[in-house]
Amino acid sequence: MVVCTLGVLLMDFVGAYLPHIPEHKVPPLWMVHLVHHSDHKVDTTTANRHHPLESLIRYVFTLAGVFIIGAPIGIVMLYQSISLVATQFSHANIKLPKKLDYLLSFVLVSPDMHKIHHHYQLPYTDANYGNIFSIWDRLLGTYIYMDRERIVYGVDTFPNEVRKQQFETPIETTVSRV
Repeated sequence: MVVCTLGVLLMDFVGAYLPHIPEHKVPPLWMVHLVHHSDHKVDTTTANRHHPLESLIRYVFTLAGVFIIGAPIGIVMLYQSISLVATQFSHANIKLPKKLDYLLSFVLVSPDMHKIHHHYQLPYTDANYGNIFSIWDRLLGTYIYMDRERIVYGVDTFPNEVRKQQFETPIETTVSRV
Protein backbone atom coordinates (compact mmCIF):
# COMPACT_ATOMS: atom_id res chain seq x y z
CA MET A 1 0.00 0.00 0.00
CA VAL A 2 2.82 2.41 0.84
CA VAL A 3 4.55 1.64 -2.48
CA CYS A 4 1.32 2.31 -4.41
CA THR A 5 0.66 5.59 -2.58
CA LEU A 6 4.24 6.78 -3.02
CA GLY A 7 4.19 5.74 -6.69
CA VAL A 8 0.96 7.62 -7.43
CA LEU A 9 2.21 10.64 -5.44
CA LEU A 10 5.45 10.79 -7.45
CA MET A 11 3.69 10.15 -10.76
CA ASP A 12 1.35 13.04 -9.94
CA PHE A 13 4.36 15.30 -9.33
CA VAL A 14 6.32 14.35 -12.47
CA GLY A 15 3.41 13.63 -14.82
CA ALA A 16 1.03 16.47 -13.93
CA TYR A 17 2.45 19.16 -11.62
CA LEU A 18 5.85 19.60 -13.31
CA PRO A 19 4.61 19.95 -16.91
CA HIS A 20 1.85 22.32 -15.84
CA ILE A 21 4.28 25.06 -14.76
CA PRO A 22 6.16 25.45 -18.08
CA GLU A 23 2.79 25.35 -19.85
CA HIS A 24 2.10 28.63 -18.05
CA LYS A 25 5.58 30.17 -18.08
CA VAL A 26 6.91 29.38 -21.59
CA PRO A 27 5.02 31.48 -24.18
CA PRO A 28 4.68 28.84 -26.95
CA LEU A 29 3.54 26.26 -24.41
CA TRP A 30 1.09 28.77 -22.91
CA MET A 31 -0.47 29.23 -26.36
CA VAL A 32 -1.02 25.46 -26.46
CA HIS A 33 -2.37 25.30 -22.88
CA LEU A 34 -4.54 28.39 -23.44
CA VAL A 35 -7.15 26.15 -25.09
CA HIS A 36 -7.82 24.65 -21.65
CA HIS A 37 -8.05 28.04 -19.91
CA SER A 38 -10.22 29.90 -22.42
CA ASP A 39 -13.48 28.51 -21.03
CA HIS A 40 -15.75 31.02 -19.28
CA LYS A 41 -17.80 28.30 -17.57
CA VAL A 42 -15.54 25.72 -15.94
CA ASP A 43 -17.05 22.24 -15.77
CA THR A 44 -16.09 18.67 -16.64
CA THR A 45 -15.90 19.55 -20.34
CA THR A 46 -13.10 21.97 -19.44
CA ALA A 47 -11.15 19.04 -18.01
CA ASN A 48 -11.24 17.41 -21.44
CA ARG A 49 -10.51 20.52 -23.51
CA HIS A 50 -6.83 20.40 -24.49
CA HIS A 51 -4.77 21.06 -27.56
CA PRO A 52 -3.38 17.79 -29.00
CA LEU A 53 0.18 19.03 -28.39
CA GLU A 54 -0.60 19.33 -24.69
CA SER A 55 -1.49 15.66 -24.58
CA LEU A 56 1.88 14.90 -26.13
CA ILE A 57 3.69 17.10 -23.58
CA ARG A 58 1.89 15.40 -20.68
CA TYR A 59 2.64 11.98 -22.18
CA VAL A 60 6.38 12.75 -22.35
CA PHE A 61 6.43 13.91 -18.71
CA THR A 62 4.41 10.90 -17.57
CA LEU A 63 6.72 8.57 -19.46
CA ALA A 64 9.73 10.31 -17.87
CA GLY A 65 8.08 9.78 -14.48
CA VAL A 66 7.71 6.07 -15.21
CA PHE A 67 11.44 5.81 -15.94
CA ILE A 68 12.59 8.13 -13.13
CA ILE A 69 10.70 6.33 -10.37
CA GLY A 70 10.72 2.92 -12.04
CA ALA A 71 6.95 2.62 -11.73
CA PRO A 72 5.51 -0.78 -12.62
CA ILE A 73 2.60 -0.84 -15.07
CA GLY A 74 0.09 -1.39 -12.25
CA ILE A 75 1.03 1.90 -10.57
CA VAL A 76 0.96 3.71 -13.92
CA MET A 77 -2.54 2.40 -14.60
CA LEU A 78 -3.65 3.30 -11.06
CA TYR A 79 -2.19 6.79 -11.43
CA GLN A 80 -3.87 7.34 -14.81
CA SER A 81 -7.23 6.14 -13.43
CA ILE A 82 -7.05 8.33 -10.33
CA SER A 83 -5.84 11.26 -12.44
CA LEU A 84 -8.84 10.98 -14.74
CA VAL A 85 -11.30 10.95 -11.82
CA ALA A 86 -9.44 13.76 -10.00
CA THR A 87 -9.43 15.97 -13.10
CA GLN A 88 -13.16 15.52 -13.63
CA PHE A 89 -13.81 16.17 -9.92
CA SER A 90 -11.69 19.34 -9.70
CA HIS A 91 -13.31 20.85 -12.81
CA ALA A 92 -16.88 19.71 -12.05
CA ASN A 93 -19.59 22.31 -11.77
CA ILE A 94 -20.28 21.44 -8.14
CA LYS A 95 -20.11 23.37 -4.90
CA LEU A 96 -19.15 21.32 -1.89
CA PRO A 97 -19.78 22.95 1.48
CA LYS A 98 -16.99 25.54 1.76
CA LYS A 99 -15.52 24.07 4.93
CA LEU A 100 -15.47 20.53 3.47
CA ASP A 101 -13.86 21.78 0.25
CA TYR A 102 -11.24 23.69 2.26
CA LEU A 103 -10.42 20.71 4.49
CA LEU A 104 -10.28 18.36 1.50
CA SER A 105 -7.83 20.74 -0.18
CA PHE A 106 -5.18 19.95 2.44
CA VAL A 107 -4.72 16.54 0.81
CA LEU A 108 -6.47 16.51 -2.56
CA VAL A 109 -7.09 19.13 -5.22
CA SER A 110 -10.66 20.17 -4.46
CA PRO A 111 -12.99 21.93 -6.92
CA ASP A 112 -12.69 25.34 -5.24
CA MET A 113 -8.92 25.02 -4.99
CA HIS A 114 -8.41 24.19 -8.65
CA LYS A 115 -10.98 26.62 -10.01
CA ILE A 116 -8.90 29.49 -8.61
CA HIS A 117 -6.35 28.38 -11.22
CA HIS A 118 -8.96 29.16 -13.90
CA HIS A 119 -9.42 32.77 -12.70
CA TYR A 120 -8.73 35.07 -15.64
CA GLN A 121 -6.00 37.16 -13.98
CA LEU A 122 -2.55 36.63 -12.59
CA PRO A 123 -1.39 35.63 -10.01
CA TYR A 124 -4.36 33.25 -9.69
CA THR A 125 -3.88 31.67 -13.12
CA ASP A 126 -0.31 30.79 -12.14
CA ALA A 127 -1.29 29.04 -8.91
CA ASN A 128 -2.87 25.77 -7.78
CA TYR A 129 -1.32 23.67 -10.55
CA GLY A 130 -2.01 20.35 -8.82
CA ASN A 131 -3.91 17.47 -10.34
CA ILE A 132 -4.53 14.85 -7.65
CA PHE A 133 -2.61 15.94 -4.56
CA SER A 134 -2.46 19.50 -3.23
CA ILE A 135 0.82 18.81 -1.45
CA TRP A 136 2.92 20.00 -4.40
CA ASP A 137 1.30 23.45 -4.49
CA ARG A 138 1.63 23.79 -0.73
CA LEU A 139 5.25 22.62 -0.56
CA LEU A 140 6.44 24.58 -3.59
CA GLY A 141 4.65 27.86 -2.84
CA THR A 142 2.13 27.83 -5.70
CA TYR A 143 -0.97 27.53 -3.49
CA ILE A 144 -3.38 30.50 -3.32
CA TYR A 145 -6.76 30.73 -1.63
CA MET A 146 -9.62 32.82 -2.98
CA ASP A 147 -13.30 32.73 -2.13
CA ARG A 148 -15.13 30.93 -4.94
CA GLU A 149 -17.65 33.76 -5.27
CA ARG A 150 -14.86 36.06 -6.51
CA ILE A 151 -13.58 33.79 -9.30
CA VAL A 152 -14.04 35.04 -12.85
CA TYR A 153 -13.24 32.34 -15.39
CA GLY A 154 -11.42 32.73 -18.67
CA VAL A 155 -8.16 34.44 -19.58
CA ASP A 156 -7.30 38.09 -19.92
CA THR A 157 -6.54 37.46 -23.62
CA PHE A 158 -10.25 36.70 -24.25
CA PRO A 159 -12.13 38.68 -21.59
CA ASN A 160 -15.43 39.00 -23.44
CA GLU A 161 -17.26 35.67 -23.43
CA VAL A 162 -19.81 36.59 -26.10
CA ARG A 163 -17.32 38.16 -28.49
CA LYS A 164 -14.87 35.27 -28.05
CA GLN A 165 -17.45 32.85 -29.40
CA GLN A 166 -18.31 34.81 -32.53
CA PHE A 167 -16.59 34.80 -35.88
CA GLU A 168 -15.58 38.19 -37.12
CA THR A 169 -17.28 39.11 -40.39
CA PRO A 170 -14.69 40.14 -42.95
CA ILE A 171 -15.13 43.48 -44.64
CA GLU A 172 -16.87 42.83 -47.91
CA THR A 173 -15.47 44.36 -51.03
CA THR A 174 -17.52 45.19 -54.05
CA VAL A 175 -16.51 43.35 -57.16
CA SER A 176 -17.94 44.66 -60.39
CA ARG A 177 -18.37 42.35 -63.27
CA VAL A 178 -18.39 43.78 -66.72
